[in-house]
Amino acid sequence: MDSIKLYHQQIEQAIKETKYGSNPKELYDPIEYIMSLGGKRMRPILVMMACDLFDGDTTKALHPALAIEIFHNFTLVHDDIMDKAPLRRNKETVHIKWNDNIAILSGDAMMVKAYQEICKAEPEQLPELLKIFNDTALKVCEGQQMDINYESLLKVSIPQYLKMIELKTAVLLAGALKIGALIGGAREEDAQHLYDFGKHIGIAFQLQDDILDVYANADKFGKQKGGDIIANKKTFLLLKAMEMAENNRYLKEELQQWIAAPQFDPNEKVEAVTNIYNFLNVKELARNEMQKQYELGISALKQIPANEEKKQALIVFADSLMVREV
Repeated sequence: MDSIKLYHQQIEQAIKETKYGSNPKELYDPIEYIMSLGGKRMRPILVMMACDLFDGDTTKALHPALAIEIFHNFTLVHDDIMDKAPLRRNKETVHIKWNDNIAILSGDAMMVKAYQEICKAEPEQLPELLKIFNDTALKVCEGQQMDINYESLLKVSIPQYLKMIELKTAVLLAGALKIGALIGGAREEDAQHLYDFGKHIGIAFQLQDDILDVYANADKFGKQKGGDIIANKKTFLLLKAMEMAENNRYLKEELQQWIAAPQFDPNEKVEAVTNIYNFLNVKELARNEMQKQYELGISALKQIPANEEKKQALIVFADSLMVREV
């Protein structure tokens, strides 16, 4: 775990030393702000760990790792506008602290900055890294659009939802690992196994996020409690509740009334829908699916012929992401 601490320190130092720009301040100050809010930095750390797994030179992975982190934060800035989210990491979101237009434009600038960083990779590796980066970025956008589409659909299946979170959330972890693996000199087959590891761990991570949105201590989670319920987000919990309520007329009608209500007290809605979740035990069902995805990820990792201690470090790191207060 010492290597993880080292990578975290290196990434934080790189973020502090990165010059995003100074004028106009309204464009660059929001970038400095969102990048300074911290977080686990799991995606760039995974780039570094993947490179090291294949005994690569991790210094060559630092700029691509930074590119991944800038891109990730860019998606957060734009997601928060679309979700009308007031908090991010327990601080005001960029569009609340400034305004929507500034947040959109600063996010656009962050995308450009991400490309500037990944273009600092070794020239002979750059075409393949850009291919993965571009494919990943497009899939994230596809996942976000699917998420938006699902808000207005009456019925969304669990498999549809899992595909959406694979694209919106998990592929960025998977892409980070594959980029790091290729920088480290991995074979394509092994890089793909690592991609699959990241994909399934990422799905598990998002399922946990669904649970935390409803059940976590809001102060420790750093987001508005029940935000997904307020916004009628098609999470695993809501979809499973809708599926199970088909056999219970009272619950079905109550759930539909809350989803369709044009005006409501947010706290009252969160409490009422949470009570339905508790009655149907959907929290435990979500945890079961989360565990299934986690185990698929570990199985993919085990297929890679690499240093067992370094593979174990990835498992320990994945485990640390899954241990958050609920």
